Amino acid sequence: MGKVTGFLEFERLEEGYEPVEKRVKNYKEFVIGLSAEEAKVQGARCMDCGTPFCNNGCPVNNIIPDFNDLVYQGDWKNAIEVLHSTNNFPDFTGRVCPAPCEAACVLNINNDAVGIKSIEHAIIDRAWQEGWVQPQPAQVKTGKKVAVVGSGPAGMAAAQQLARVGHDVTVFEKNDTIGGLLRFGIPDFKFDKSHIDRRVQQMQAEGVVFQTNTIVGELPKSGAAAKVTNWAQTTITPEQLNKDFDAVILAGGSEQSRDLPVPGRELAGIHFAMEFLPQQNRVNAGGKVKEQIRAEGKHVIVIGGGDTGSDCVGTSNRHGAKSVVQFEVMPRPPEEEDGPLTWPYWPIKLRTSSSHEEGCEREFAIATKEFIGEGGKVTGVKTVRVEFKNGKFEEVAGSEQTLKADLVLLAMGFTNPVETLLTGFGVDKDGRGNAKAGTEADTGYKTNVAKVFAAGDVRRGQSLVVWAIREGRQAAREVDAFLMGASTLPR
Repeated sequence: MGKVTGFLEFERLEEGYEPVEKRVKNYKEFVIGLSAEEAKVQGARCMDCGTPFCNNGCPVNNIIPDFNDLVYQGDWKNAIEVLHSTNNFPDFTGRVCPAPCEAACVLNINNDAVGIKSIEHAIIDRAWQEGWVQPQPAQVKTGKKVAVVGSGPAGMAAAQQLARVGHDVTVFEKNDTIGGLLRFGIPDFKFDKSHIDRRVQQMQAEGVVFQTNTIVGELPKSGAAAKVTNWAQTTITPEQLNKDFDAVILAGGSEQSRDLPVPGRELAGIHFAMEFLPQQNRVNAGGKVKEQIRAEGKHVIVIGGGDTGSDCVGTSNRHGAKSVVQFEVMPRPPEEEDGPLTWPYWPIKLRTSSSHEEGCEREFAIATKEFIGEGGKVTGVKTVRVEFKNGKFEEVAGSEQTLKADLVLLAMGFTNPVETLLTGFGVDKDGRGNAKAGTEADTGYKTNVAKVFAAGDVRRGQSLVVWAIREGRQAAREVDAFLMGASTLPR
């Protein structure tokens, strides 16, 4: 724990942001992390709570009280050792994780939670500055070969764990750079891609081979899956991977966007968020995009109230949109959670992101009935207010209206992984179209196909970066045990 009376003496201190007028002019990260002294004070607030619910609130089970105390004591080098023992990439989660650990903090019952995420952020940034993050190549090679399909956080975590115990690991990525949706889905202003680049360099030094521009199988030619970002120049078949490798981990994510099949959907100017966001990230990296989707001077409507929708809001504001409106079909949540009712679980409450603060009108309990257009281009969205009754949404009579729109971005989440990836390997799917594979010790991320495993969003459905890291780590242990008969990797 930190200081015995720290939670009584010190208040929670939030990380800072650069001013809106400055940050919307570029795509750079704008979060101002805690100083060493500020992080120490936050560490001091950690309580001797007996049962640290934060550990279970964290999907990778970070040993949070220990690294909080080490920061309080000024022992930063051991703090990163503790943090890395459960999380391969705290530089990712310290920036983009919503911090379910803080919702589960005991102090959060009747006070402000310990700033766990900000402490994690401070630890890993200090570790990189001090040169404490170094490659950990295996001392002995096993001669076993593992293919990892997909280079998002699940694939990267699995690859790093397996390489460190001596396996020869090749990661296959259909796009031209590593990172999956970390690279192409999350805007640079939330997550600078240099954090991925230096981890890739570390993993290469540990023996991981990254094969980019290579798609395993093929994407469908039509439908939502055909819109998935794909810059591959080479194709490799599932049969070839099964032939060349001793084990295969499918970690391709859940990339198929949820569509909105209402009248007028075919109009120009209506795009999936994952058409819009990857283009800007590619341009920021110096790449070329044919006919980039731009929001400047346009009335933008973002349909979907989650993080992806928020990312569309922030990117549209940086383009110079004339107006931005975000739709959410669910009713407006309460300003504050009911702590005694929801703790230690993730509470439902109104969450205002940094992108919302930059300029956005938010509409709740609203549904899209039709897209209106002229000359084949979208000009407006016909909407209706809805109420949730009898287990379904019902329209509110007389509430229809039409809002002006020159650009509509569909950000309603993802339904399932690209089907052709699973069918190519002959992997069974669950009821939601995800790869069917259990997580218990007896099922061990195995699919129905011999030596083929599945982890991350491709197995569990769309989720958080921290859940992907957890599943990648756990799947790596199961693959290691499958290949060697036993494993020393953590589960």
